[in-house]
Amino acid sequence: MLTVLCYDKCSTCKKALAWLDAQGAAYTVRPIKEENPSAEELRAWQAKSGLPLRRFFNISGMLYRELGLKDKLETMSEEEQLALLASDGMLVKRPLFVAEKTVIPGFRENEWKRALQVL
Repeated sequence: MLTVLCYDKCSTCKKALAWLDAQGAAYTVRPIKEENPSAEELRAWQAKSGLPLRRFFNISGMLYRELGLKDKLETMSEEEQLALLASDGMLVKRPLFVAEKTVIPGFRENEWKRALQVL
């Protein structure tokens, strides 16, 4: 089962959901601001993705910039980064494609297409 964590005002999220609809994909939407992922979920998703944890941060978001995270992330432990991501859904890269075998932060059509083929 595919779950997509989205923010309803995000144009990229809207584009990703429209793309999934055009593919005929079955999915559920989880509002990232209201149902922020827990540190445990993020830890599991990061491991499943094979990506560095920094790829799960919404680096273009206002909160990321307000907190000055560009300079702080390198000195933070992984546990501190997970706790920070779990503290506010607006810090998490979106849309977040979460399936049984893969997790993809951000909408990259080619990667999503490959992931849909193995669902």
